[in-house]
Amino acid sequence: MRRFTSLTSITMPLDRANIDTDAIIPKQFLKSIKRSGFGPNLFDEWRYLDHGEVGMDNSKRPINPDFVLNDPQYEGAQILLTRRNFGCGSSREHAPWALEDFGFRAIIAPSFADIFYNNCFKNGILPIVLSSEIVDALFAYQGEIVINLEEQSVKTEDNIYNFEVDAERKRRLINGLDDIGLTLQYEDQIRSFEVEHFKKYPWL
Repeated sequence: MRRFTSLTSITMPLDRANIDTDAIIPKQFLKSIKRSGFGPNLFDEWRYLDHGEVGMDNSKRPINPDFVLNDPQYEGAQILLTRRNFGCGSSREHAPWALEDFGFRAIIAPSFADIFYNNCFKNGILPIVLSSEIVDALFAYQGEIVINLEEQSVKTEDNIYNFEVDAERKRRLINGLDDIGLTLQYEDQIRSFEVEHFKKYPWL
């Protein structure tokens, strides 16, 4: 998992509330358990004018010119700015996989669905909760913002907004540790245990 320390980027303004995981990555794309390859189908039903299926050549599909992901001025944005209750619906981990694969490293919203919020941290995405008033101000702001996880701050040219984050989740993101990475920190101890365990119980 990639480390997250600080990030400077424009925001992608997705001005909708209650966006569920089926909108983030529709159910027909959930056949793969790989963590990559979902980015081209992120927000598929809003992004394209036809119905998407696995294996389609997305470069030949008609795009929705009114959807923000297709707006050239936001190309390369690594921060998604959106409204309350983002990531509601089913608990599919494919949703943060698709967001990360597209290029988003952080999401700012007034609130998140609990399971989606937890899955973001496990997949290297920083979900930031800020008040609706601050989110309104960020929607009106046009420049780059700087997110500093160590300082727990979101900075614009004129303002600094602080956010809360659990200390252990913060540590994992800064060090790039997912659940597997956490386990591998104890690789030597695990190997030593396995050797001794086999000596004691060679029939197992």
